Amino acid sequence: MQIERKLQLMIEQKEHFHGSDLEKIEKIYGIKKENIMSFAANVNPLGESGKLKTALSERIDAITKYPDREYTSLRKAIGSYCKCDYNHITVGNGCTELISLFIQITAPKKTLLLGPTYSEYERDLRINGSDISYYFLKEKDDFKINSDEFISAITADTDLVIICNPNNPTGSLITQDKLKTILTHCKETNTYVMIDETYIEFVPDVDELSAIPLTELFDNVIILRGTSKFFATPGLRLGYAITSNSQILTDINTNKNPWMINSLAVVAGETMFLDEEYIDKTRSLILSEKTRCRQLIEKSHKFKLYPSYSNFYLLKILDEGVDAHMLFERAIRQGMMIRDCSTFPGLKERFIRFCIMKPEDNTRLINCLTQ
Repeated sequence: MQIERKLQLMIEQKEHFHGSDLEKIEKIYGIKKENIMSFAANVNPLGESGKLKTALSERIDAITKYPDREYTSLRKAIGSYCKCDYNHITVGNGCTELISLFIQITAPKKTLLLGPTYSEYERDLRINGSDISYYFLKEKDDFKINSDEFISAITADTDLVIICNPNNPTGSLITQDKLKTILTHCKETNTYVMIDETYIEFVPDVDELSAIPLTELFDNVIILRGTSKFFATPGLRLGYAITSNSQILTDINTNKNPWMINSLAVVAGETMFLDEEYIDKTRSLILSEKTRCRQLIEKSHKFKLYPSYSNFYLLKILDEGVDAHMLFERAIRQGMMIRDCSTFPGLKERFIRFCIMKPEDNTRLINCLTQ
């Protein structure tokens, strides 16, 4: 009885969960993590690349040797994939570690965040003593940026601007032209810009929308990417950063631990970026399912759905009698996990987010949400 009461209190306190908190959910709700379909982690529903799986099994002996400390072959593979100079690339133990390293190295006294956005930026900034302010995307504008307003918020004492593009959790995107204007202004104010492109690869015309070409024009910008989401390898912990600023690259490489990337992650990176069939199949699935899911959700008239350039949708609940936690509870009790977005600065308890999974799973979730 005491255990049941403790469980009930935990649920009543409205616990909030990250997409990776399956063990925590298992403990609170009594649902085995293996039976939970996560629509909150934003990971490619196809799973890892078939070529990657084969390469790892065939080259398992790579773990018997230290990896190259310069990671030259891996950086060349990334450079070929991203169409940029491999000398402008450094690698790290996931995108999250590179975020931390960059913030430690630049030590910004004042940082402007484009919000609502990923919480890890704020965490690292606070650890390093930065004064944080937000420019919030407006709901009335469907969370699309007003670049003139945003630029006016970047002043001479702004040391760092952080942009997630496409943005998590809104799915909105800033085009190359607008980013170029922002970077030009930041060059004048002597401001660094960090652009997190974790979700850019889900966009079909990625080369036209990515900020990577702008690194050839501006040395005050660093682009961060990882393989967790698009390539469905969050356990691999492979991230990379691209910048033409040689001093920043030197500082990152000097301050990070040697052999941050293990030998199997090197094999994975040299393989997965070449799997064009997997890349095309992923983009085709995400695009077709986003279209179908949008039509089903709009037909229900229960949510406001915001335009998204990523593999997830942000929804606003229109029913006054329902909030995000209630829908989270309804879904999790059916073995499906969505994201309650009330913890994102700038959003309240009427917003949820879910990522695109396989067709039959998407249908089951939408039926659950719209019942």
